[in-house]
Amino acid sequence: MFTTLLMHRAAAMGIPVSGEQAEQFDIYHEMLVAANARMNLTRVPDDPAEAVDRNYLDCVAPLAGGFPAAATAVDVGSGAGFPGIPLAIMLPGTRFTLIDALSKRVDFLRSVIECLGLNAEALHLRAEDAARQSTLRESFDLAVARAVAPMNVLCEYLLPLVKVGGHMLALKGPGLDEELKGADNALSLLGGEIEGVQPLAIPGRDWDHRAAWIKKTAPTPEKYPRRAGAAEKRPL
Repeated sequence: MFTTLLMHRAAAMGIPVSGEQAEQFDIYHEMLVAANARMNLTRVPDDPAEAVDRNYLDCVAPLAGGFPAAATAVDVGSGAGFPGIPLAIMLPGTRFTLIDALSKRVDFLRSVIECLGLNAEALHLRAEDAARQSTLRESFDLAVARAVAPMNVLCEYLLPLVKVGGHMLALKGPGLDEELKGADNALSLLGGEIEGVQPLAIPGRDWDHRAAWIKKTAPTPEKYPRRAGAAEKRPL
């Protein structure tokens, strides 16, 4: 039931999901349910339709638009794997790096990556520390995050990881317009420009979820990101 529901719901969004990909989502869902009982990773709805829409299709909804090609992508604050794992399932040609600050979450992500054979890795790092590593700083075509921080803070987490010409993708809710207004200074300082806002529509759902696409147009100054915690305490 889960795989059929996922494939039909995704098709209604204009996102083709293969049988193999649907099976990967099903295994991921079962692993998430089992792990969540032990460590409270995230809320997993009991109703399969709720789980499909809220946990999986909401993550891949940006694929219904003009999604840019990306050889490498980083999911910052991945948590239970949203949106990195669903996107890695759907984009096997993209190398994903999932970053989280809690080791138990990273252990779970690594188990999912290994079980599903994903083109991905999971790293136990804070975003600020990741961007200080020469192998990671300004090395990704795409940086994504879902439900991590306000835009002015999120920009300082993500943009230092994106190469010039790449993109930052923030999955947000109805407050996105106000968040973007409050992020003008951060975008200017960190080398980003708003490219567009994409509605993330799921048929039959009335929630207002949207994605902000930010283009990296200039290198991020070396002093950013600041030390851990500074972005939250003193947003740009």
